[in-house]
Amino acid sequence: MTQDIRTFVNDSHDLVALGEPDHREPAFAEIRNELFPRLVERGFRSIALESDRVAAFAVDDFVRDGEGSLDSAMSDGFSHGFGAFPANRELVAWMREYNADRPPAERISFHGIDAPFEFTAESPRRYLTETRDYLGLGLDLASLAGDDERWSRMEAVTDPAQSPGDTPEALRLRAIADDMLTELYARAPELIAATSRAQWDRARIHATTGLGLLRYHRQAAQPGQDSERWSRLSAVRDSIMAQNLLDIRDHEADRGPTLVYGHNIHLQRNPSRMTMGHMALTWSGTGAILASLLGDRYAFIAGSLGRSDGIGLQAPDPGTHEGRLQERFDTWGLIAADTLDPAVERTDTTSQQGPFPLEQALLDGADAVLHVSVGRAVADN
Repeated sequence: MTQDIRTFVNDSHDLVALGEPDHREPAFAEIRNELFPRLVERGFRSIALESDRVAAFAVDDFVRDGEGSLDSAMSDGFSHGFGAFPANRELVAWMREYNADRPPAERISFHGIDAPFEFTAESPRRYLTETRDYLGLGLDLASLAGDDERWSRMEAVTDPAQSPGDTPEALRLRAIADDMLTELYARAPELIAATSRAQWDRARIHATTGLGLLRYHRQAAQPGQDSERWSRLSAVRDSIMAQNLLDIRDHEADRGPTLVYGHNIHLQRNPSRMTMGHMALTWSGTGAILASLLGDRYAFIAGSLGRSDGIGLQAPDPGTHEGRLQERFDTWGLIAADTLDPAVERTDTTSQQGPFPLEQALLDGADAVLHVSVGRAVADN
């Protein structure tokens, strides 16, 4: 048992995933903020969060070069409401302070791995427009995309009949996006010489984000049995996050390893499962994809929560995985997953939001467990 994450990191790991069982419990992000500086001491030079990749440019510009302000980085640089989390603000402020007096090559960078979709999804228009303008093309994307609201309504994802994702216009946009991505590579020598590699990369990431949105919307347009349909949507989202992380690692390869932080359901090595309403969903998550591709280069630390009054989670039964971990930790700590004895799965986590209990398959695929005995969430009044 330890509170030093470096115990579970070796020289083969260039992507270390730190999971949390519930986004609502702030203890995990606060502990992440304690652990990341120790990894920076070990040579890590980047962190990637389960948040929109394009939006994260605003955070990276602030922490690396001081562009904008902390307030603007938090309001513009996160998706899914994560910019409002105090621990994320503390992380961004610390990264800016760390970078302030260091040369560019030694500065730590910030990345997002997600895209602007889940139960709603944005229009691809603004992302493809950014790439079009960088390429200097005279394409009329607005008439093809139409009103942004028809893409971003919840019904566009929840009801296949109301999705624009399989319309002729959407298919045409997808072909244009693919053509623009090809042109970015074909003209790379000219474009990078006229702008910069960083600007070329951002135009490419806008194009791939637009393509990702079109893929997600097309999947949303497919009719079928609810469980299968939502499992496929989850699989599309996680496959895009995995591709983004592989791209981030390619970008960061010469600078040092990356810490990635997100929900266990995305980062675990075993297949992801969750219950949503009447549906039982199963798919291969980001961690399962990355583990199959990266092998020993990928490490996964699973988040575990004992009790959190703020989210209505009572103390676990002593015979559960969490209950046994409660006996080992007064506050929080890290422990090798393969040292834990078999136990029963917790059944008192009734909220569909989580926290997701530890299960044996998750532990079998984890390198370590970060257990928080008592959470710090404040109950809503």
